[in-house]
Amino acid sequence: MSRRPGLGPAFGNLFTANLASSLGDGIARTAIPLLAARLTSDPVLISVIAALAMLPWLFFAIPSGIVIDRVDRRRALAVAQAVRTALGVLLVVLVATDELTIWWLYIVIFVYGAFETLYDGAIRAVVPSIVARENLPRANSRIEGGELVVQNFVSGPLTSALFAVSVLIPLGLNGLVFAVAGALALALPRAASGLQFEDADAGPRPAWYRQFADGFRFILGHRQLRILWFLTIFIGIATSAATATWVLFVLETLEVPEAWFGVFMITGAVGGIIGAAITDRLKRWWGAGTTMGVMSALSGAAFLFAGLVPTVWGGAIGFAVSSLAITTWNILIMSLRQSIIPGGLLGRVHGAWRTLLWGTMPIGSLLGGAIATGSLALPLLVGGGAAMLASLAFFPFLRSLPNPEDVVQDDGAGPTDPLAAQ
Repeated sequence: MSRRPGLGPAFGNLFTANLASSLGDGIARTAIPLLAARLTSDPVLISVIAALAMLPWLFFAIPSGIVIDRVDRRRALAVAQAVRTALGVLLVVLVATDELTIWWLYIVIFVYGAFETLYDGAIRAVVPSIVARENLPRANSRIEGGELVVQNFVSGPLTSALFAVSVLIPLGLNGLVFAVAGALALALPRAASGLQFEDADAGPRPAWYRQFADGFRFILGHRQLRILWFLTIFIGIATSAATATWVLFVLETLEVPEAWFGVFMITGAVGGIIGAAITDRLKRWWGAGTTMGVMSALSGAAFLFAGLVPTVWGGAIGFAVSSLAITTWNILIMSLRQSIIPGGLLGRVHGAWRTLLWGTMPIGSLLGGAIATGSLALPLLVGGGAAMLASLAFFPFLRSLPNPEDVVQDDGAGPTDPLAAQ
């Protein structure tokens, strides 16, 4: 059997830049919950951390999408990393001077999330600019797998161990790696800039404030994207409720020591890496739609299992399986969207998609925090059960979704506008 061709040097450059960024993300996602747990044991205040991490998507996803479609996407990546570098330095100063409070942590998380909307939208828009459409699942699988390896096998255990020695060490490293990631982003080739779509535009581009609804109009005008969007929003709320107080569930209910928190989180990384490795094969066996339906239901069932079996091994299995399922789902849904959406609209549609998807997740996080006042296992039962039932109800629809490479395409900047085909 002949080997499939590689994804190309441009993707290799992007992949390396994203690995550096993922190291910073992994440090932040491990250190910040641990910092919060040191500042307070109130489950409601802890749930606000998860809520504020998602809330910026409600306010900034669409403006970020407009920016991504109007500027050099390489510079957008670099600016996002520069701001996150500055936030890492701020945390170092606050901790070193003993001035860090839960309120300062809230501010840092919110600003971090605001510029994450810019970074996330830009990197998702860059991938289909430098990778052939039939290779999108492979490319997205590598990105997801690389993020999981770095964030969990490298940054997770390392951050937990360094955190026990001195909080300043992982926080300082966090700022440094974001700076490196920003520099690497600037080295990407011109194809990653998105400027080729601007060159192909006929006539002057409308004012930026007239583009706020472009993404919503595209999603709502495409039947499959519309249904998939609303279903994903509901499952996202349920999942955020299930995981809102996960750190307290692990530390208190499962009695995992603080220094071993990052090691425990490796179970999720193992599941996610397996998911990234098998996604392309599952898609070829079952088709993208059936695979998405199975994984959506499986993720909810895994959270339900973790809540029903509140032991270290039960939590580890539930977390691993949910991560496998969510990773596979994310790879396929991103590949499908990248195939459907025209290249010049990727930023705006991605922003509109994430505005309601991630922007409504704080509702689930706050709901999960309130439910957890009764029992730390209860959010997993309620959120996991709701996600599983919704997935089963919409399984026939999910099964009907096409493979990314089967989406009708034009010969140039992006896929054919489905609105024109209907």
